[in-house]
Amino acid sequence: MDVNPFISGATPQQIAAMLGAMRAVAETGGPLSDADGRALAAASRYMFGQTQPFDVAALKPVAPAALASAISDPALREDALRFATVMAFVDGRLDKGKIAAVLAYARALGVHERYVDEIAEAAAGHVQAALADMTRANMRSITGRSWSDADAMAWILPYGRSPDPALAKRCDRLGALPDGSFGLAFYRHYRSNGYDFPGEPNGLNAGFGFPHDTAHVVSGYDTSPRGELLVSTFTAAMHRRLPMAGHILPVIFSWHLDVQINAVAKHAAGALDPAEFWHAYAGGKTATVDTFAPDWDFWAHVETPLRDLRRQWSIPEDGLDRKP
Repeated sequence: MDVNPFISGATPQQIAAMLGAMRAVAETGGPLSDADGRALAAASRYMFGQTQPFDVAALKPVAPAALASAISDPALREDALRFATVMAFVDGRLDKGKIAAVLAYARALGVHERYVDEIAEAAAGHVQAALADMTRANMRSITGRSWSDADAMAWILPYGRSPDPALAKRCDRLGALPDGSFGLAFYRHYRSNGYDFPGEPNGLNAGFGFPHDTAHVVSGYDTSPRGELLVSTFTAAMHRRLPMAGHILPVIFSWHLDVQINAVAKHAAGALDPAEFWHAYAGGKTATVDTFAPDWDFWAHVETPLRDLRRQWSIPEDGLDRKP
């Protein structure tokens, strides 16, 4: 494999219990879909490092009490619930039955993270309240500060009121860097997508645009709905602050459930790649960089060859994306 397993050290019994809980959530209310089966097989490979052919039919569903009995470690319990939560959304629906199943696992495991409240709110019909909290969680993860909804939008798009021509010009000069450099790849990423650079009137705040789009460039995930979902999944494991509430759930709702989360984010349906999702998740944890860390310096890397930078950061030289 080109990435390390997300979890190392779990026993075969614990792995079977976690995958069994994921299966149980996925088949709540009906049989497993093809997407569910592919998601379980990829989770087996990338979450747990199991390389043998995966037999979905042989996987036994595991009830909440049995999962709690199999796993006592708090961190492993948190991962088990996060994985089960993802399975509730693989088929692209806000399924109240599947969310209720996740909440039962949360109670049995004694896990109460912010995202648990968000999915409970959404299932109760309070989708906008859940989405607003996801935006606040995303901002807190990125900046380390608490935000109101209005303040978040003003921070994300600051240059319409206060352009920064010097910053925009510095970004534009990236286009003169040598072929193969990270900086030139970043420049082309912006220009090919028609984005304004940070500093230009419609540009994203440099505090978000540089780290987020660096994650795009080094991971190789594009800006399609599928790619946006995957790069945020990669970010959730790379940055590790409110990973579900601040990164994974917002993009599942935006790009897979077709719900617009805020005035900036776009939305689409059916973008979750059930196999590549887990590859991106493991790839983010394998990466030795955190582009959202307070001391990370975008400009320190622009002249470095992209392939060298990926090697330095334990990312495959050709990027992560393995399109189906």
